[in-house]
Amino acid sequence: MDDPAEFFDRTAATYDAAVEGVEEAAGGWAGDDVAFYRELALEADGPALEVGVGTGRVYLDLLRAGLDVDGLDVSAAMLDRLREKAATEGLDPSVWQGDVTALDVAREYALVYCPARAFNHLASLDQQRASVRAVYDALAPGGQFALNTFVPDPAFVAEHYDEWEGSDVTVDGRTYRVESRTDLADPVELVASYRKRVLHDGEVVAETETPLALVTRREFELLFELAGFSEWTFHGDFDGEALTDSSQELVAVARK
Repeated sequence: MDDPAEFFDRTAATYDAAVEGVEEAAGGWAGDDVAFYRELALEADGPALEVGVGTGRVYLDLLRAGLDVDGLDVSAAMLDRLREKAATEGLDPSVWQGDVTALDVAREYALVYCPARAFNHLASLDQQRASVRAVYDALAPGGQFALNTFVPDPAFVAEHYDEWEGSDVTVDGRTYRVESRTDLADPVELVASYRKRVLHDGEVVAETETPLALVTRREFELLFELAGFSEWTFHGDFDGEALTDSSQELVAVARK
């Protein structure tokens, strides 16, 4: 399998168009995540850091709002796309390539956020522990760490895993077919294999595969506790409702 950096490098060219298709079909990740993270950053008493900034879907919105926000991603190709988009708007992004498990920053953040299920690309427990601890160390006292992900659901796995799903997207006047497939590679450790391929005129032009962790609410509680967070809350979707059903997006906010 490829590591997340290679995975996103190989599919960066069609990433934005593919994500727009997901948002149109399903309303984004269970709601308006952009507005949610923007509001957290507006309320924060200090700068923000986005982990897994990608091509800037959330990050650039905060930058447009005049917020002091930095960004981190493992994929150089995704960051190149972000900088290209920012340049067309006259924005000056503060982003760099790096790994959250070895986060080394020169400032304290009032908010660190990890949108779009990026946390699930940390497949091992060692990576997860190291990343949450690194985020804790990067936060100012009273700072918050926010993220969102899916709730692991055996019924959903049985119905939707092990089959290709996709849609057609247009990039620079060319039409591509972007397909993805998730297989439960290790049902004991709850680690999946996430595959993506991009086709043009029926031929594969990019293909990659990476591990994807299925992380439960109780695991997040243990990770927050081990890292030293003082309190944390969980919501279902981005409107503050209680998390009561696996169809909801798990939204977590932990405070230092």
